[in-house]
Amino acid sequence: MTKNKKQAGDAVSLVYQCRLPLSTTTVASVADLLRRHLKAIGSRWRSKPTGRIAVLVLAVLRHDQRAADLAGGNQISATNMRR
Repeated sequence: MTKNKKQAGDAVSLVYQCRLPLSTTTVASVADLLRRHLKAIGSRWRSKPTGRIAVLVLAVLRHDQRAADLAGGNQISATNMRR
């Protein structure tokens, strides 16, 4: 029997893709609503464009995906994903 020096929290991060049945019109409409809302509230610059944020929001709503899981696969923090 060999001893494993890795801690229990060490894990390999895997990213998978899924298909979202969304039309370009749907993504553009949500991105436009988001853009207008961010402008109205005086929100500061975001790390991702509004179109990409819209796709992430729709993925959460459509697949009930955990925010932390989506964040890791899209190079953003889980905190930013929750916002």
